[in-house]
Amino acid sequence: MEDIDIINDITTKIDIEILVNAFYEKVKKDQQISHFFKHVNWKTHMPIMYVFWENVLFYTGSYVGNPMLLHKELHTHMPLSKKDFDQWIHLFHETINENYEGKMAEAMKERANNISIIMQTKILD
Repeated sequence: MEDIDIINDITTKIDIEILVNAFYEKVKKDQQISHFFKHVNWKTHMPIMYVFWENVLFYTGSYVGNPMLLHKELHTHMPLSKKDFDQWIHLFHETINENYEGKMAEAMKERANNISIIMQTKILD
């Protein structure tokens, strides 16, 4: 009998943490966007990202922050491009697809797309 890998949907905070960890491991190695993250304090950044994405997907209301302002500020020091946003989305979708499948996984990809579009509109235009 064949071993069948069952890929579950994103349903818990642990799933979010697994996803975010796997995604940022890709980001750190990516030639296109890794330079934006060279000075990140990962010990403080990762818990913020867990709460952010948990809020995005499950509407927990627990995230406090202004990611738009942070990315606008980044853009003044290290200009972002559409190509950078496209690569971010590519890696994010790839990470979700490798680890999860289902309604919430699809919702996560859609919400990431929406966030990217809004940021590009407000930062690049």
